[in-house]
Amino acid sequence: MDIRTALKEAMHRLREGGVPSHTLAAELLLMHVTGRERVWLYAHHEEPLDPAQEQNYFELVARRIAGTPTQYLTGKQEFWGLEFEVAPGVLIPRPETEHVVEVALERFSVKHGHSFARNTSLGAASGGALRIADVGTGSGCLAVALAKEFPEATVVATDISSAALAIARRNAARYGVSSRIEFRECNLLDLFLPSPLTPSPSPAPSGAEGPLPFDLIVSNPPYIARDASGDLPREVREHEPHEALFGGTHGEEIYAPLIAQAAQLLRPGGIFVCEIGFGALDRVRPLFADASVWTAVGVTNDLAGIPRVLSAQRV
Repeated sequence: MDIRTALKEAMHRLREGGVPSHTLAAELLLMHVTGRERVWLYAHHEEPLDPAQEQNYFELVARRIAGTPTQYLTGKQEFWGLEFEVAPGVLIPRPETEHVVEVALERFSVKHGHSFARNTSLGAASGGALRIADVGTGSGCLAVALAKEFPEATVVATDISSAALAIARRNAARYGVSSRIEFRECNLLDLFLPSPLTPSPSPAPSGAEGPLPFDLIVSNPPYIARDASGDLPREVREHEPHEALFGGTHGEEIYAPLIAQAAQLLRPGGIFVCEIGFGALDRVRPLFADASVWTAVGVTNDLAGIPRVLSAQRV
């Protein structure tokens, strides 16, 4: 069977199986099996597949029809122009989450592709490099993207899943930023909160345990309501980790503790940026209402015009 015939047959099976974006899925799976780019496939459409490739390809097509996400079958997903390893147990990065990176860059007046020009009003208390926290890092896509964009920054990336952290560490190593990202297994930023005897965050010596105020905190937290699970596509509901999808009964329960921790751990002038779910704006924005804590609250829509990112500055 040649490449053109295999692609046509795979597209037909995927379409009949009700797979969304069936053409793209057929292409990505064949690219994965052959190790070739899309352009090569179409330029060499009469090239024969060897029997092992053909068998592997249609086995993957069958698994996709059965509901397994394409990204779990290929083991990768692009985010912010970088290719990230993904696997069952880690949330697949979405294009919408790139807005979190965009907003962080905009809030620091940094243009894409430029090195971070240090704002002396941030991080001045410790005299060190910019400190960033990524809460619920998953594959590490936000932590790695920000480490690449802010080459002098140090990053703390937390997650409750040891499996996700293992993948995030590999993604950081792939892009040469492991030495600047500290991965910690914990809920939100619990490990970095002040102890009961410490009334407010204060800098701690490098390498010491204790509260370490941040200049930027970002998060793509779980924000889907549990009673809305039936509305999710099958491949999401049945295959992606529920702890990374569901944010409680109503979907917004995680924001209050997350924002409260950000208020404790951001330096004055520091920035908080988080992704929000569809319809959540009116319930999450009031959490920034205290003008003695937060200022310059901003809302950013995604490409579909849906409010997707909330950001604010610590007073």
